[in-house]
Parts: sequence; C-alpha cells; structure tokens
Amino acid sequence: MKFVGEISTMQEKFLTLQQHGQSLWYDNIARDLLDSGEIQKLVEDGILGMTSNPSIFKQAIAGSATYDADLRTLALQGKSAKEIYEALAVSDIQRAADILRPVYERTNKLDGYVSLEVSPLLAHDTHGTIEEAQRLFEWVDRPNVMIKIPATPEGLPAIEACLAAGLNINVTLIFSLKMYGRVMEAFMAGLERREQAGQPLEGIASVASFFVSRLDTLVDKILEQRIAASNDPAEQAHLRGLLGKAAIANTKLAYELFKNTFGSQRFERLKAKGAQIQRPLWASTSTKNPAYRDVIYVEELIGPHTVNTAPPHTIAAFADHGIVADTLEKDIEGARQVMKDLAAIGIDIDAATDQLLREGVKAFADSFEALLAAIEAKRQEFVTQTV
Repeated sequence: MKFVGEISTMQEKFLTLQQHGQSLWYDNIARDLLDSGEIQKLVEDGILGMTSNPSIFKQAIAGSATYDADLRTLALQGKSAKEIYEALAVSDIQRAADILRPVYERTNKLDGYVSLEVSPLLAHDTHGTIEEAQRLFEWVDRPNVMIKIPATPEGLPAIEACLAAGLNINVTLIFSLKMYGRVMEAFMAGLERREQAGQPLEGIASVASFFVSRLDTLVDKILEQRIAASNDPAEQAHLRGLLGKAAIANTKLAYELFKNTFGSQRFERLKAKGAQIQRPLWASTSTKNPAYRDVIYVEELIGPHTVNTAPPHTIAAFADHGIVADTLEKDIEGARQVMKDLAAIGIDIDAATDQLLREGVKAFADSFEALLAAIEAKRQEFVTQTV
C-alpha cells in the first residue's frame, strides 16, 4: 500500500533521470490509453512528454474498434479516409496535450509536449509539408503541440520556414551526423528569420529526433555476415567486438556536435533574445536484439539537455531495473575509435545512415497508406450499412 507523500519506484527513477538532465517521453498514443487514465497516470509518475508517428496511429486506429463510433459519424458526414484520420488523430493529440499542459507550465515550456507528424507522403514535398504543418498546428490549437517533420533534404527548408512562422517542431528521422548538423542549421536560420521579421523568439520549442538502435540492426547484420565469411579467429574476434557499438558511438558523437553548436556565439545571441535550445531527442531506443540489455539505449545515453522517447515496454523495463548515471559523455574517444574501426573494415556509416533514412521514410509511408486503406474499408462499410 502506498501512503500519501510516498513516491513509487517508477516516480523515483524518473525523478532521478530528470536530475541528470534527461526528460523521458512516451512513444505511444491510443484512445483507450486516454480513456482508461493510463496516460494521466504515466504523467503523474514522471513522463514529461509524448510522441506519435504513423505506425503508432496505424496500430491504434486500425488495430481496434475503439475509434469506430467516431469513424462512423465522420464517414456519414462524407469525410474522406484522410480527413477521418486527421480528425481522430487531432482529437487524441488535443487530449494528450491537455493532460500534459501542467508539465508544460511547470517546466516553463521546456517539456509537456505531444508530437503529431505531417503526412509521410509529403516527405519530399517542401511546400506541401509547410502547408500541412501550419494547418495541423492551428487545428490542434494547443501551445504544447509539436509538429513532426522528417529530416529529408526537402524537409529542411520546411523546418526552417515553420520555425520562422512560430511553430513548435520535432525534426524526425535523423540518422547521420551530417544531417544532424544541417537540422541544427535549419533551426538557427529559422529563428534568425523570425528575429529579422521582428517576431519574438520566446516560447518556440523544438527537438531533433536522432534515431539510435536501427543503426546497430543494420551494422550488426553486415558484421555477422563478415564473421560468418571469415576463417581467421583473430578477425572474427575483432568483428565480434564491434557488434552493438555503432549506434551508441554515433549518438555520443551527435551529442558532442550538439554541445559545440549550442555553445556557439551564434546561439548565445539568439538565447539572449529568448530562444530555447533545440534539445536532441533519442528515438528508436527500444532494444531490437534480444542479446543486448533491454534498456541499453536508455542507460548509455543519459546526459544534460536531452530527451529519450521510448515505447511502453522499454519504459517499464527501465522503471524496473534501469541504472541512472551520467553516461552520454563517457569515453568519447572510444566512440570515435569505433567509427574508425568500422571505416577501416569498409563499413560506410554515411551509406548506412542514408539507407536508414530511405527505409524510415518508406516504413512510415507504408504504415500511413495501410492506415488509410483500413479507414477506407470501414468508411465504406458504415456508408453501405445506411443505404
């Protein structure tokens, strides 16, 4: 039995993480979680924000009957599948934003955000992304919503334009250090455009979602193939020593880039005008390889001015047995050496991260199209029933 004033193990763990400078966000949303009070409970336990994506909404909307009553009403109003999706998603995002609003106020607009992604079908359409981002931001009509825009070459000018217009932006699908540098440049340029237009910089929030575990999945596959093809025990041992190292090394170097960028005179000038830093957000932090510790991509990436967004099972595992320590800046030279060792054996990290971006955009687009197809099937069913 928990007494008044007592805090749970989960609350204590999340509070300790905050004391080390990291905010834990919940990478999930579904109406039944909102209806049951589970989201409210997570926020009370110390979750400081939420993220969503097309795959999450596909599972929530197409994977249950929870939305069917609203879906039927919208279908009978003559709405298209995309219009129905947006209405359902915006409603969930609004409810989540309202639950998180006290966090937003308490943290002086640092945390308490929920993210909604533009259509992944617009990933290579700058103008379409800008229009949809502005439309969704206005529709949700909550100060603590972030609009997610992918870090594609076409997404970068949209990110800059949306920040200049005063939107809160979550830049998603960042895999490479080179692209991360371009994302931070777009952030700075967007705020500078806003300043030049005589608009305030206060209250504009942005995170840069740097994807972690997928790099290990790809690089480990290449390493396993090399190990299987080798007859040299020493070479095999060297290759095994690199398994599970690429993702954390890449992320540690991204954090070093973040510190250098936001410690610059260029940002200090914007900060003096009220600008917030664009925090790096570690995404894709669930463990894909069962041979690795189930909280490795949380435990190994803890440091100041960061966010980690994790799915339910990773959050539960971390609350149960995660270890909190300042790990993000440990052994940076070791991280550099990992990248050198991978390059020395012919593994091109730039090519790998380019591949991951292409695959990430396609995966979200495929999920979105599958979701729209599922909604369309239900829409036709409901319309037919009334004829």
